[in-house]
Amino acid sequence: MTINDVTLDDLPLRDDLRGEVPYGAPQLDVPVALNVNENPYPPSEAVVADMAAAVAAAARTLNRYPDRDALALRADLAAYLNGDGAEGLRVENVWAANGSNEVMQQLLLAFGGPGRTALSFAPTYSMYPEYARDTHTNWVAGRRADDFSIDLPAALDGIAEHQPTVVLLASPNNPTGTALPLADVEAILAAAPGVVVVDEAYAEFRRAGTPSALTLLPDHPRLVVTRTMSKAFALAGGRLGYLAASSAVVDAVRIVRLPYHLSAVSQAVARVALAHADELLAAVGELRAERDRTVDWLRENGFQAAASDANFVLFGVLPDRHAVWQGLLDRGVLIRETGPDGWLRVSIGTPEEMAAFRAALMEVRT
Repeated sequence: MTINDVTLDDLPLRDDLRGEVPYGAPQLDVPVALNVNENPYPPSEAVVADMAAAVAAAARTLNRYPDRDALALRADLAAYLNGDGAEGLRVENVWAANGSNEVMQQLLLAFGGPGRTALSFAPTYSMYPEYARDTHTNWVAGRRADDFSIDLPAALDGIAEHQPTVVLLASPNNPTGTALPLADVEAILAAAPGVVVVDEAYAEFRRAGTPSALTLLPDHPRLVVTRTMSKAFALAGGRLGYLAASSAVVDAVRIVRLPYHLSAVSQAVARVALAHADELLAAVGELRAERDRTVDWLRENGFQAAASDANFVLFGVLPDRHAVWQGLLDRGVLIRETGPDGWLRVSIGTPEEMAAFRAALMEVRT
């Protein structure tokens, strides 16, 4: 047997991982990629130049380990969040890692585990059950209402029954775009015996007047609010996610984080992005407007479209969603086949990309 003749069946893989496949949306070379909720507008040349200078400075010290606790970056993140609804966050209230995925994994490592339960409400982010699986945490998925809101009485019943140590709430929710009322978050916080994580990966795209769960942090020491720089900051390739919480929660994830987990280059690039926040976030308003136009257009043309506070729209109901997805791909437009049966999700791109999506969809439906 040679090295390439070995299969997973020949390896001592964990039994619960047999038959599983790696997570991942298709990465295809297409003219219009609208499937992974990226910001379609790249950083300006001025921002690129500042990032390059910061990386060059970091490169001169790469023989040394980075700041293990990313103190300067966390201070910058705290200042940014204090301008977006938080109050009095300090460096000890913020943690950063390689994307919000790693933040979530660290939270499940700290507060999940064998004999413990994580609870969420489907349809929601497809990685949540994988975080639970990978940390040997029992996974329970309650159901959302027909309008994709959380059925609060049912959610409270689920908490009472399963006594989860982690409750995962995405707001805006992926893949539906649904924002969660803070009154519902407070009710869940009052009932939950463990930590409640509000995943705000798309928070910057929320509609005017929609508050962030950050405003609840002062009175709720078991609340965790997670964010990412991948979406609104157009930094998906930079892989920087973070959380805001009590200092005790931050101490807990510091126990389980790997040593020197966040590279000096990642820290440097993220700090430059935060320094240019006004410029990088300038496209958010345009993307919100394009999102709302997309919802209106879909509804005007006979589709159902979920009300969205994110940079994507879930639409349906399609008798054969895979055929529609494939038909769009055949026309050079890649969207995401995810969510409930009969629904598809389209990320919001540039006006030109959205025009291509609309034209392709009209061709496919006929």
